Amino acid sequence: MSVLVYVENADGKFKKSTFEVVSYAKEVANQLGTSLTALSIGNVDDASLAELGKYGAQKVLFVNNDKLKSFVNQAYASIVAQAAKAEGSKIVVLAASFSGKGLAPRIAVKLEAGLVDGAVELPELGGGKFIVKKTAFSGKAFAHVELTSDVKIISLVPNSFKVVERAESPAIEAFSASTAENDFSIMIKDIVRASDKISLPDAELVVSAGRGLKGPENWGMIEELANLLGAATACSKPVSDAGWRPHSEHVGQTGIAISPNLYIAIGISGAIQHLAGVSSSKVIVVINKDPEAPFFKVADYGIVGDAFEVVPKIIEAVKKLKDAA
Repeated sequence: MSVLVYVENADGKFKKSTFEVVSYAKEVANQLGTSLTALSIGNVDDASLAELGKYGAQKVLFVNNDKLKSFVNQAYASIVAQAAKAEGSKIVVLAASFSGKGLAPRIAVKLEAGLVDGAVELPELGGGKFIVKKTAFSGKAFAHVELTSDVKIISLVPNSFKVVERAESPAIEAFSASTAENDFSIMIKDIVRASDKISLPDAELVVSAGRGLKGPENWGMIEELANLLGAATACSKPVSDAGWRPHSEHVGQTGIAISPNLYIAIGISGAIQHLAGVSSSKVIVVINKDPEAPFFKVADYGIVGDAFEVVPKIIEAVKKLKDAA
């Protein structure tokens, strides 16, 4: 009985969140005293597949054909379920990414499995129980969920588990999976990715801004600070709704939920809808000229001041630190 981990790729390349979920799945396998099998779907080269052993995969299955080159939710779920049955896997792990959130419940139905979506810690296995800590109420709380089903599905929140390097040399095998025609009844025609930017769900550092910036013409200092820190840029919903920034940067309850190590919020009041998408951040820094802004109640560090005065000073200080390094 191995643990199966689905490894997501973007244009044939694995992201940091993939290595996190493999590291997590390996720890789960160690807890259970079993092995870890990784499953890759899509066009990924052999060197990248072999690299999964660096994070604990002892066996790598791959499915590679033109029909599955792009992500197809129902078809991918069918293949993951077939691989789990073939491997006798009672635990299936995947990332709680955009595609993972669609895959996990479909896999659970096909395997008649219990599901914990949004896990943030390793399972607790004491007393014959299998309990997983997960986010709840849009990230404002945590729940401890006991899975009692024979087969269990866990989706892991990005940036919630560190990457652990190991020394495995995995066996790499082609996996023959069947798909039905109705698996392809709904297709994604195109995925547009900003290849020159850091992906928000994977970002460890995020610099975000809101209506306090007064207009899109003032975003230069936000991008400059983000570039200096190696961070991704984000924004509040009113900003994306106004067309100041692309909707792909909107974080919050109706946007992207993130959990970076550092989240810097500039000129954002901190409405509950916004907090729901960023409250899992390890450290939150708020810059706002309104001392009564709700965001200060959840901030680890806060600066009461005008963003147009504070941010340039931070940029100057970061440049001095980088020059001195």
